[in-house]
Amino acid sequence: MIGFRVKLISKIVIDCQRDFKEKKTASVVGELEAKLSASKRFFESSDLFISILKMEGTVFTPALEGMKHVKSEEGEMLSKPFLEVCKQILPVIDNFGAAMALVKTDVGGNITRLENKYLSNPSEFEKLYSMVRVEVEAKKADGSSSCTNGLLWLTRAMDFIVELFRNLMEHKDWSMSQVCSEAYTKTLKKYHGWLASSTFTVAMKLAPDRKKFMDVVGGKGDIHSDIEKFCATFTPLLEENHKFLASVGLDDMKAK
Repeated sequence: MIGFRVKLISKIVIDCQRDFKEKKTASVVGELEAKLSASKRFFESSDLFISILKMEGTVFTPALEGMKHVKSEEGEMLSKPFLEVCKQILPVIDNFGAAMALVKTDVGGNITRLENKYLSNPSEFEKLYSMVRVEVEAKKADGSSSCTNGLLWLTRAMDFIVELFRNLMEHKDWSMSQVCSEAYTKTLKKYHGWLASSTFTVAMKLAPDRKKFMDVVGGKGDIHSDIEKFCATFTPLLEENHKFLASVGLDDMKAK
């Protein structure tokens, strides 16, 4: 049912994006909001808005374990382990339901792009930044389909997720919608155009109930402790990605 929900929301957004290109009017955003709100009511009334997971530990446990292995003995970021950690974040995103359908699609696509490059030559691309260096030398790094672009947007999406969970811990009185919206404003919004920003803002209104969400992701572990560990451990890794991308002049690219 989660897969069906994501497909439905994605179809709604794609249809509205097509309409926007044809009509060039702000009314398309209103249409998107109405359609997404209707879909949310359907899933909530069916008691399917949040999927209950049975797990040992919390939903963060696999990612926290994976972060222990993302660097080589020399301290360099490794491609496969880093991408595996990002894959472990996908189940976390899943628990946001329709609100994060677009984020999940974007994250999954960028992971696949980078993973395919790694698999094309595992020895050459064992180190994550080697993919970027090859593209920089070939003057192809700023292309929309480049691995450099994929790493940049994957890192930004992870920035957003980290900030979102930091908000959850620091602002106990915020609704989930506000938690998501504030995280988006701080991390992704400045890189998005009007349509992407408007679509994202509407989607955030579909964020699940905060208490139900925390119950789901908590599993059988200490969710508050794991969220704090996740934010504290993942943030320096993401900052390292940004530092490297900035060193080659490619950390400030906007959506094309």
